[in-house]
Amino acid sequence: MISTQQIKDRVHSLQEDLVQIRRYIHAHPELSFQEEQTAAYIADLLRSWNISFENNVAGHGIVGYIQGNNPDKKRVALRADIDALPIVELNEVPYKSMNTGVMHACGHDVHTTCLLGTVKVLNELKEEFEGTVQFIFQPAEEKLPGGAIKMIEAGVIDNPRPDAMLGQHVYPELEAGKVGYRKGMYMASTDEITLTIKGKGGHAAMPDKVDDTVLASAEIIVALQKIVSRKAHPATPSVLSFGKVLADGATNVIPSEVLIQGTFRTFDEVWRQQAHQLITNIAEHTARSMGMQCDAFIDKGYPYLENDPEVTDLVAESAREYLGAENVVELPLRMTAEDFASFAQRVPACFYRLGTGNKQREIISGLHTPHFDVDESSIEIGTGLMIWNALKQLSK
Repeated sequence: MISTQQIKDRVHSLQEDLVQIRRYIHAHPELSFQEEQTAAYIADLLRSWNISFENNVAGHGIVGYIQGNNPDKKRVALRADIDALPIVELNEVPYKSMNTGVMHACGHDVHTTCLLGTVKVLNELKEEFEGTVQFIFQPAEEKLPGGAIKMIEAGVIDNPRPDAMLGQHVYPELEAGKVGYRKGMYMASTDEITLTIKGKGGHAAMPDKVDDTVLASAEIIVALQKIVSRKAHPATPSVLSFGKVLADGATNVIPSEVLIQGTFRTFDEVWRQQAHQLITNIAEHTARSMGMQCDAFIDKGYPYLENDPEVTDLVAESAREYLGAENVVELPLRMTAEDFASFAQRVPACFYRLGTGNKQREIISGLHTPHFDVDESSIEIGTGLMIWNALKQLSK
């Protein structure tokens, strides 16, 4: 039986190489659905390790298998996302993004590196475990409709379907050396809302001659807030927020059109559909009551993410074995979203968090910010833990 110390020793010997892999990926980020060079880099590494795979899956995805003894006994899938965000990096580090306006500000460079290290070690140990490990390098996690659903449509988790699936995500609020988990509901669904208010624009000094689209937009935003405060069930967390309002007028010009964009998030699919209808009805009726028109469009995004209790209990147990109970924490619900949820809706799955912060070194910036970075010691921890998690899931 492979021990935790064997895994730790193997991963420690790789740590310097893993850091260099992460830094290369970080310095060469690519946006969702554009990850051609990132995929090529991953493929080159896999080939150099004599690991077979299929590339160009659902765009720039890569899928492969590590078969141990008795490969049909059980199958576990491991997933990492490979895309970056449209953010200008402000870190002054040797591995700073070389692609202006694009940055690995969500840690996908770390996710990819940990899975690469996991694949390499498991391939070296394949004579010492039973079952099959499927590895999935997924494109386009950050942009709807998301790479997960595209890979599912391509049949990635079919024939046969994995018995369990694991995903790992960096968590800067948690110190490096720790991990977090939550079984059951964990992350919210996400939908993108676009409202376009239309009317007769004109001179702001003659309000009786125009339709005040700006005022109508304000009325709509205020009215929509009553959906969560008055219609949502108290036991169902929900968020309706608007972060973009474009009224391209002037100090003395009321525009003929105003654009509002926002997000709706929750944990209940029935309520989610009801809320969509309420948003549309209230926006349209409010505009109409003021003599204007509102076109409402809701782009339905990722479902809510629910961690399978049995798989998650084993993940927590594995983490305590590998890191010690003092380094494993239970996490609260999050209103953020993740397209791993599309996998978790179909396969018993667990999406857990890898601590990457370091307050002493001031590595504290949040995800999706221009100063985001990680304590690179977390790469060794994340790789080893993913290996141990996979082996534990196979042996159960």
